Amino acid sequence: MILDEIGRGTSTFDGLSIAWAVAEHLHDAPGLGARTLFATHYHELADLALAKPAVANAHFEAREVNGEAVFLRRLVAGPASRSYGIEVAKLAGLPAAVITRARQVLAQLEAGELDARGRPRLAAPESATERAQLSLFAATPAQDPREAEVLAELRGSDPLRTSPMDALALLARLRRSLDAPGGSGAA
Repeated sequence: MILDEIGRGTSTFDGLSIAWAVAEHLHDAPGLGARTLFATHYHELADLALAKPAVANAHFEAREVNGEAVFLRRLVAGPASRSYGIEVAKLAGLPAAVITRARQVLAQLEAGELDARGRPRLAAPESATERAQLSLFAATPAQDPREAEVLAELRGSDPLRTSPMDALALLARLRRSLDAPGGSGAA
């Protein structure tokens, strides 16, 4: 059985609680004997291996080279030493301003910085300019009319009503239209 991201889409504590309970159930259910690959973003679940004898942790190795994460294709025993979510977001192409702000928020959370109400201090970016709404698509005006066409088509698409295969086809077609030399680039 392969389970991926159980508890995702809920609050952190709800999701972690659901994932923990599912893993315990799979481990403890009499006669079930489920051999399960349980992929999760909840680092806390690594502690289940301390309490449940048939639980073992593994992760794909990553190293930092010149301040950049390099993801290796080697599965090793034990939990990951840390999360690489921001590095993955950077590889996925999120704007530099988003990555910078994510690192600031992460540092505040890890340092336990709290506001006057005792909540994590997240809403206080370093400068007033960082308070502006960040956009994934609007950093600079399009240099090429094809870019404006691609952005318009992206904005007009509905990811919640698009199948994964249709989304992949759309992405490939849009990429071809940008890569086509001159003309409208229609694919």
